[in-house]
Amino acid sequence: MTTTLPIALQLYTVRDLLREDFEGVIHRVAEIGYEGVETAGFPASTTPEKATRLFARLGLEVTSAHTPLPLGDDKNRVLDAAAVLDCRRIISGHLPPEEYASIDKIKRACGRLNEANAVAVANGLEFGVHNHWWEFQTVKGQYPYQFWLEELDPAIFFELDLYWIQSAGLDPVEIIKAFGNRAPLLHVKDGPTPSDTSAPMTAVGDGVLDYPDFIEAALSSAEWLIVELDRCATDMMTAVEKSYRYLSEIAI
Repeated sequence: MTTTLPIALQLYTVRDLLREDFEGVIHRVAEIGYEGVETAGFPASTTPEKATRLFARLGLEVTSAHTPLPLGDDKNRVLDAAAVLDCRRIISGHLPPEEYASIDKIKRACGRLNEANAVAVANGLEFGVHNHWWEFQTVKGQYPYQFWLEELDPAIFFELDLYWIQSAGLDPVEIIKAFGNRAPLLHVKDGPTPSDTSAPMTAVGDGVLDYPDFIEAALSSAEWLIVELDRCATDMMTAVEKSYRYLSEIAI
């Protein structure tokens, strides 16, 4: 059978195109077949209110929103944006590498993430964390992600970026199994040399990552596959369409 997981697009992927023609690009995303979108802010050419109406008109579910931590001066802005988007899941895209540079710093980072989660939960939201490669590289013989699993509130969910996990030299299948039901969202991207974190990416399916195995491992826990290409060696919209076609046709 082919994969039954719905497929969304992280709009950061098409950020440059959205600045030029937000409505046209979103229409194209829906025409390709994507069932949802994940937001990461909006260009000056639109507003969250206008975007939300467009998503609804095209039948695109807002799976989640990448936002700053809902703390301090950002708190009300993040909560208001989630309300406008009618989006229950907000995600910290990352904390910078320096916040994971020592065991003490990792524990402090976990404390901040727990604090952010408490604010989200108090306001009827779910709070999640997205990874890059540095959380899967050892610090004093320990992986920062292990502290996530041990020290973060069990209510916090994870959006596993499988490309960055492979960039760090770990097996995405094993990480998917380790996180289990705590990882309902998967970020999917591809490329020829994931070990080079600055290398251009490709359409999903055109690189070296083994997505059939990854998706099979995640079928019992994941809810969405979310395409995100930070940069691309080819035309971005072509890669966005190729990624959707590939993922929707994977035989499990």
